[in-house]
Amino acid sequence: MGYIRVRMKVYGRVQGVFFRQSAAVVASKLGVFGYIQNLEDGSVEAVYEGNEEAVKKMVEWTKKGPPTAKVTSYRIIYEPYKGEFKSFETM
Repeated sequence: MGYIRVRMKVYGRVQGVFFRQSAAVVASKLGVFGYIQNLEDGSVEAVYEGNEEAVKKMVEWTKKGPPTAKVTSYRIIYEPYKGEFKSFETM
């Protein structure tokens, strides 16, 4: 397995429900790097990089989010792996 990069955007009740903080904990456990941020339209955007298996687990987690969230839809874009992150940031 190699390394991959994924950009996700999730919609629904995803702001003000500890989505970003929870994602940071999961990413840390999985060894996934990148960032997650709230967007002005009420959605959350994340970029994940790392081991393919770990990133895929992160994507699956993001489709649901923490128990307080209600994800109604999401978009996944696979991008070329860049290896530009050395940690996971909550923005």
